[in-house]
Amino acid sequence: QEELVESGGGSVQSGGSLRLSCSSSGLIYNAYCMAWFRETPGKEREGIAVVDRYGNTLYGDSVKGRFTISQDVNKKTSSLQMNSLKPEDTGTYFCAAEECLVTTVQDLGVIDANDFGYWGQGTQVTVSS
Repeated sequence: QEELVESGGGSVQSGGSLRLSCSSSGLIYNAYCMAWFRETPGKEREGIAVVDRYGNTLYGDSVKGRFTISQDVNKKTSSLQMNSLKPEDTGTYFCAAEECLVTTVQDLGVIDANDFGYWGQGTQVTVSS
């Protein structure tokens, strides 16, 4: 059974950094697109970043230049390095994955939760001012 597990969330002051990690088990295909989403109360789940098997990346406008996503293709894990954190980055962060044997981030175009079938349980990030 497929499973994604996030770790690395916590509390940090504005301007600080956190690194989120996503481990996986049970993913049977050779290549995945892996993504991070953020959820805050009263808002739709927001696409933060996505990376494909080739290392191509796509970021949401709110995090460009501050966050960096990476993927270990062999281990099927993902990381999200978050720098210059702001209070508005507070939320629950979810790791997501979908088979991407031929799909690239250019094909995806946008970071849409509907494109991803495997999800973690989420990890909380709180940024205080």
